Amino acid sequence: MMSIRAEQEELERRNLAPWASLSAESAGRETPEEPCPIRTAYQRDRDRIIHCKAFRRLKHKTQVFIDPEEDHYRTRLTHTLEVSQISRTAARALKLNEDLVEAIALGHDLGHTPFGHAGERALNEIYPRYVPGVHFTHYEQSLRVVELLEKDGKGLNLTAEVREGILHHSKGSGDLSFGECGRGTLEGRIVRVADRIAYINHDIDDAVRAGMITEAGLPTECGELLGRRPSQRIAAMVVDLVENSRGKPEIIMSEPVVDSMNTLKDYLFEHVYGPSAVGPRVDELRKAEHLIMELFAFYYEKPEMLPERRQAETQTPEGRARVVCDFIAGMTDRYAQRQYAELFLPESWGGF
Repeated sequence: MMSIRAEQEELERRNLAPWASLSAESAGRETPEEPCPIRTAYQRDRDRIIHCKAFRRLKHKTQVFIDPEEDHYRTRLTHTLEVSQISRTAARALKLNEDLVEAIALGHDLGHTPFGHAGERALNEIYPRYVPGVHFTHYEQSLRVVELLEKDGKGLNLTAEVREGILHHSKGSGDLSFGECGRGTLEGRIVRVADRIAYINHDIDDAVRAGMITEAGLPTECGELLGRRPSQRIAAMVVDLVENSRGKPEIIMSEPVVDSMNTLKDYLFEHVYGPSAVGPRVDELRKAEHLIMELFAFYYEKPEMLPERRQAETQTPEGRARVVCDFIAGMTDRYAQRQYAELFLPESWGGF
């Protein structure tokens, strides 16, 4: 008798586009496993990500603003859920594999640092001081989380397609362009665009709420094309993605919409994320960068304070720096703050 999983795999063959990724044709896992009798390979990956510790920590990691008093600012977890929703909407409309886009979207930021962009900048600045020539990016760290760090060094043993999508989900501060989008599955390419759609719009929303920017101050031409409200802009971007990609073995968008997205991204990097941004909330992010670098230096000098299971890896300077980087990147905002207070502040100042 055909298993429930096999029935679902057959439904994929019948209902998805010819160029969709089929779970039955996955390139597989680094360590072979018996298939689940109910879930497809990509559904199994999604579940492993949702149940892992790194996913739970996302609720206490900054998206843009550190520990805001108001309840409606995004965290790294709510960003992840918004990327998942946008990705699934596009995948369903294009008859691509929803389970694969969901797994990639839910796992894409598992390696993100505490304090958002500030934490990533800090680790990328201090890590090479100890190991010249290396660098730190959250997307490479996300892959490292699922391949090595989760489950006490065993990793999650995800499929090749999910791991590839996680690694290549971000272009950083670079412009979106579709000429080089031939890499990876179409589902992975959807997540790459959905990540940009999500953060452009929710970070504008949060920055307006924080008083850093105003809706009226956004580039005028973008508002005329995409709309003035976050919901209008998201809808315009997703519809453009679907209409231009439908019936084609590629993920593309129209040039005017891509240009507007790039303009809004540049605006955010200048006025919200980047070193030229101003305001009390930006000052807090700069303090967070200092905190991360102080913690890095401390743990590098005192490797006995690092997780016991990784002590053997700290015997070389390169190995010690790598373990320190992993340890700090995995921290939540509040854990990093607590460690800093315990290590550097007198008890009367809030230390321990």
